[in-house]
Amino acid sequence: MTRRASLPGADELFRANTPALSAVRQVVEEAQEVSKPIGVAATAPKTKKGVRSTPRRRVTTVDRSPSGREKHDEKITVYLSPDELFDLDQARLTLRGDLGLAVDRGRIVRESIAVIVADLEAKGDQSILARRLRGI
Repeated sequence: MTRRASLPGADELFRANTPALSAVRQVVEEAQEVSKPIGVAATAPKTKKGVRSTPRRRVTTVDRSPSGREKHDEKITVYLSPDELFDLDQARLTLRGDLGLAVDRGRIVRESIAVIVADLEAKGDQSILARRLRGI
């Protein structure tokens, strides 16, 4: 009898159970040639060709609240300076120590994005984001 445990192989661990998700949807266009009588002008296609294949989703006030602590399928990487990371950690510690809110850095970032986007949609050109990015 062997004392070594039987473990699954790499193929079993890393196999794809679901189709791969992508931030950009692939659009398959079938090229169909239609014979037209001579003298009939070709009409322009009614669909636009571009990156976005679906209309942009407008966020409603119900959807505007950040997701909180749950599994997220989409991910971005943001690089911060040491000072910005220190400020983010200080905000987290302040929330935990002074206000009793135990939240992680990701939750703080998602809440901040929700606040900034709501301000941008409400005030537009006069929003804090627009003013800061212009340097005012």
